[in-house]
Amino acid sequence: MSDNTATTITVDELAELLLETGHHHHRAYIESDGTDPEWAMWYAGYLQSRLWERAGSLPSRSLLVHLLLTAQADHEANGGDNPWPPHYGRVILAALTDG
Repeated sequence: MSDNTATTITVDELAELLLETGHHHHRAYIESDGTDPEWAMWYAGYLQSRLWERAGSLPSRSLLVHLLLTAQADHEANGGDNPWPPHYGRVILAALTDG
């Protein structure tokens, strides 16, 4: 599942982008206090639009949705005590680099 995105963005940069995405998502869904059962689809679209300039090849939106949900499940399985953006960033980049 190797992807150029992994070679052009660090975990810290992706964590910042995920945090930014969360803020924008919450604003978009302010009426429901950020509640959106399809949040991963919204995040994937936002991430794709921001990563476009960072990589020549992007993961598909469906792959990003899968990785976001995988990161969420992994974060919850590990107690959710650590901040979610760097955790999600590590999970996503590890999957994209097969490592």
